[in-house]
Amino acid sequence: MEKTRAGARRGASTIVVRPQPGKKTRALVQVGPMTVPAAIGRSGRSILKREGDGATPIAAMKLLYGFTRGDNVRFLRTALPMRRIRRDMLWCDEPGNSNYNRLVKAPFGPSHEEMRRSDGLYDVCLVLDWNVRSRRRHRGSAIFFHLIRPGYEPTAGCVAVNLRDMRRILPLLRKGTTVRVV
Repeated sequence: MEKTRAGARRGASTIVVRPQPGKKTRALVQVGPMTVPAAIGRSGRSILKREGDGATPIAAMKLLYGFTRGDNVRFLRTALPMRRIRRDMLWCDEPGNSNYNRLVKAPFGPSHEEMRRSDGLYDVCLVLDWNVRSRRRHRGSAIFFHLIRPGYEPTAGCVAVNLRDMRRILPLLRKGTTVRVV
């Protein structure tokens, strides 16, 4: 039993995201002995991820940092670096822009996503290193680990879990934890 407690304090080195049998847009997220349901991209998974294809990349991606809507979700326990989302935070998804797949500040004219969403999906939003540290145009942007839509509706390519499960997973995460989509 002590090993389990010590392991939980150290954190998880890998999170495995496997397809849920028979469901292209659903997955199972395994963190140590814990397994929780998740939604993935509307196009399922792909080894050839492209901007706007709606697929979740089949890859091993490091967790870099996260964002939270402190006004909606409070008291998160995690060793992962977290920033509070401000109204002016956007994420550039325009492949031709020099800020492609980067956090930008409003006002910003090129195509982008708002980080402070009214639907709550990014109330907890963790940035995966898909095309972030080493960017290539059109390879996909804004691949996050975030909260689900009601009914586990598919994402645009991210991995999404419910808030209760995210709260259970967060204490096990740290910068560099690998999220492996298989």
